[in-house]
Amino acid sequence: MGRHWMRIAALAVGLFAVNVVARLVIRIWFSDDETAESHTSIVMFAVIGVLLAVITFIRAQQSRPGGWLPELTAAAVGGMLLTILVGPFVSGDTPFGGGAGFFFSQVWLYGGFAIVGTLLGYWTATALGRDYRSRSLAAYTSARSARPHRTVRR
Repeated sequence: MGRHWMRIAALAVGLFAVNVVARLVIRIWFSDDETAESHTSIVMFAVIGVLLAVITFIRAQQSRPGGWLPELTAAAVGGMLLTILVGPFVSGDTPFGGGAGFFFSQVWLYGGFAIVGTLLGYWTATALGRDYRSRSLAAYTSARSARPHRTVRR
């Protein structure tokens, strides 16, 4: 397996690990409290969003979005699939145990938090002028201004 796929798989497993921890916390401490379960789920999605924002911020400084965005998308989709299809077994349930509405709400929440987290990470890097494009333009400008002006002879 190439380095490219290893990064994708590692991030997908990392995102799934956040879900496993949240499910274990719910199962051990909040098994009878619906409100606490909902709050813990929202915190889990927020952690996933923040994690993707940080990774996006770092990767946006290293290369163009065409280099890291497909990897990040594949990892987020892989993490989501693991979360909604395998995750319920951690808490002693099945993927469709809560019904189709619950299943699809998990898909929408995961997707929403992943997209918002990725956008926040990229926008932060861009706003700070630390994204790849801004840094390339700054390097070009400094290299261009460092050269002496060429005189035109007639």
